[in-house]
Amino acid sequence: MDAFTMHTPQVMGILNVTPDSFYAGCRSMMDADILQRVDTIVAEGAHFIDIGACSTRPGSTPATVQEELKRVRHALSLICKHYQDLTLSVDTFRADVAKMSVEEFGVEIINDVSGGEADGTMFATVASLQATYILTFCKATRMTTFFAEKLERLHSLGCSHVILDPGLGFGKTIDENYQTLSLIPSLQCHKLPILIGVSRKSMIYKLLDITPDQALNGTTTLHTLSLMLGASILRVHDVREAVEAIRIVRKFQESKQTLWVSE
Repeated sequence: MDAFTMHTPQVMGILNVTPDSFYAGCRSMMDADILQRVDTIVAEGAHFIDIGACSTRPGSTPATVQEELKRVRHALSLICKHYQDLTLSVDTFRADVAKMSVEEFGVEIINDVSGGEADGTMFATVASLQATYILTFCKATRMTTFFAEKLERLHSLGCSHVILDPGLGFGKTIDENYQTLSLIPSLQCHKLPILIGVSRKSMIYKLLDITPDQALNGTTTLHTLSLMLGASILRVHDVREAVEAIRIVRKFQESKQTLWVSE
């Protein structure tokens, strides 16, 4: 898919249509809040919008599939009525939600934080839909082995549009998260886009002994590190700051290719 053969890193803005996502700043349940959040994401320069309707924060009780379907369908109906030409992603680990989102609303990306583990039909579903699939590393095993095995299965089913997510957070300790972050360059061998989702996560606020509300500076620091290590997509709550980080890193990288001649 041409949209994901990226030479320039891109930003995915988070829209949570849940009452219990860990960062309150991006919860949008009312129609006006949803539209305002989309306005902000677009105005600040994001390339994709990732819609989540079932919180995966630690200790949360997942919404039922019926509730998730209701929330996603309502949000997508509202967005598609008011906006055109947006690249939409749905954050779900349920194949039924993925199927509805693609078939009814033309959603292009399915962001499955379970790596296909929560719903055994997810791989076959995204393959049949020809959707782009975000494959998230979520198990206590070697990341390289995990991705190699999962990609082989996805490709055997005919799913060729895949984005890799190292799965920062999701039950990992602080040390494990930073070790995983350091391994981003090892994923380059797959020649696939790499998505990083560190925005305001516990690997920042627990390390710094602050709250998620105070974690923007730490988030931007990790975004910068991730870009230097080869990240292709930043999944974020704060779009403007991520776009600025990309511009600065790109300028730095371009400067290394410039030959300076002093007289």
